[in-house]
Amino acid sequence: MTVNPSGWRPTTPANEQGSAGTVTGNRALQLEEPLLFERGRLDQTGVDLPDTKVSGGRLGGLERNRDIGLPGLSEPEAVRHYTRLSRQNYAIDLGLFPLGSCTMKHNPRLNEKVARMPGFADVHPMQPQETVQGALQVINELAFWLLDLTGMHGVAMSPKAGAHGELCGLLCIRAALEARGDKREVVLVPESAHGTNPATAAFAGYRVESIPANKAGRVDLEALKARLGPDVAAVMITNPNTCGLFEPDMIAISDAVHAAGAFVYCDGANFNAIVGKVRPGDLGIDAMHINLHKTFSTPHGGGGPGSGPVVVSEALAPYGPLPFAAKMPDGTYKLVEEESAAEMHPESFGRMTAFHGQMGMFTRALAYILSHGADGLRQVAEDSVLNANYVLRSLEDVLDAPFAKSGPCMHEAIFSDRGFGEGLSTIDLAKALIDEGFHPMTMYFPLVVHGAMLIEPTETESKAALDQFIAAMRSIAERAKSGDQSLKAAPIYAPRRRLDETLAARKPVLVYREPAQAEAAE
Repeated sequence: MTVNPSGWRPTTPANEQGSAGTVTGNRALQLEEPLLFERGRLDQTGVDLPDTKVSGGRLGGLERNRDIGLPGLSEPEAVRHYTRLSRQNYAIDLGLFPLGSCTMKHNPRLNEKVARMPGFADVHPMQPQETVQGALQVINELAFWLLDLTGMHGVAMSPKAGAHGELCGLLCIRAALEARGDKREVVLVPESAHGTNPATAAFAGYRVESIPANKAGRVDLEALKARLGPDVAAVMITNPNTCGLFEPDMIAISDAVHAAGAFVYCDGANFNAIVGKVRPGDLGIDAMHINLHKTFSTPHGGGGPGSGPVVVSEALAPYGPLPFAAKMPDGTYKLVEEESAAEMHPESFGRMTAFHGQMGMFTRALAYILSHGADGLRQVAEDSVLNANYVLRSLEDVLDAPFAKSGPCMHEAIFSDRGFGEGLSTIDLAKALIDEGFHPMTMYFPLVVHGAMLIEPTETESKAALDQFIAAMRSIAERAKSGDQSLKAAPIYAPRRRLDETLAARKPVLVYREPAQAEAAE
């Protein structure tokens, strides 16, 4: 990289479209933005600080012994830098975010307003409990609605995300097995489950074995039954699964697992496809985490940390973790934290986490549930399924849809790169989608579909928005099937061209060096 005396990087004589380049590197309102280190100087600062004499340091000899090495910028320079970067980013407030299995949807501003109310936004976990009665009531109220929507017996509110909730559910299962003196070592995970499921089971100390999918993309029930035995502790199943399909044999699966003395864990990350329509407790499920930051508001933790409460069956409820919020006989609320026989939950497996969980997500989720009501939540599921099937049927004639013939999908549609021209694959379609102004879909996942493209339009997208996305997908798919090698150059309109992702992963540049230093290092 070379830098001219003015500090600006010159462009090539012409851009990718063949038009003349610019001196600044800007293309009209698409502004080129250098690194902070290139824009600022290390020998200046954007603020005036008084000279101070520091004596009696308390860092035990760990004081800084050289300059910090950060560039000095004025306030306008700093603001412009981050504003320009934000204009090069994609966001849910700009357009459709079709990431499959991620539920990137509009976050109602009402929820944000509630989360910022005094008493919620500024609550501190170390406050005396009598000063946070309203916050504890919100936790208790949300817990009630989660139990009502799932048909389960108990709920642990403290897990911080989906995988954290999975660990909580498995620890409940382990505690229940140990209480009856039953040591089991194996957790079965279908091929169509989320990738965190086998990782969590292994982290919890279990040996993981895979269960194959049938031709319809569902769990092979007979293969599952054949593997069940006295060494199996649980089956971790995702329903709807990662192929966007509902498991019609769910009750039969639960019955078989229970008959073998094991438990059923359900990954509830896709609960938005069935909320208000199906109660997991009625399907024989023993434990299920719910991604509040997906089903009930904020897209993928975009407003802060995630939240993954775990609902459990009556068989597992005594072993749930601490802490939890409880309503006392006198009408007050208490955060039950102590592990003691004198407390209300003596068989708990122990603390899952410090404090009560993620307050911001609790308030957003409760606002979402109460503002939608029972009919609105049912419509969430219905619209998410309707939108996904609209995408599936609108594209199945130009893209391979491996499970389209087995019936409707649920909240997400899956396609493959089968039939693309020589040398072209899923990543080429995805990169071309950037040129059309869309964030790409989930690529190469789930692994059961070669060159997978997993698309989740969510319930918040209009028909007009979906039609525009479908038109872009059809155009690119037709180019891919015809063998159009120009797709290899995409994206050509984005601020940056296609990266060498393998090289970037293997040799990441994590420290800025002056151009002369970088050349010397090479």
